[in-house]
Amino acid sequence: MRWVYLAVIILFAVATIIFAVQNLETVTVTFLGFNAGVRLAVLVGIVYLLGAATGGSLFAVLRRSYHGATRSMKASP
Repeated sequence: MRWVYLAVIILFAVATIIFAVQNLETVTVTFLGFNAGVRLAVLVGIVYLLGAATGGSLFAVLRRSYHGATRSMKASP
């Protein structure tokens, strides 16, 4: 099953890279009153990495909370 997960991750990463390479236009990004001209490929890469980092962190927190809850339930009489 681990290979299926790895294949799905690789598929999404390759699709993201293909999208980024095909979209090299410069776009204007506005955030909290600041404007920046960024290439769309760079923006997609940054958003992808931020999503991966936050998603992985959230998954780790939920897994730790679940394991902590199940351990405390087993320990209580």
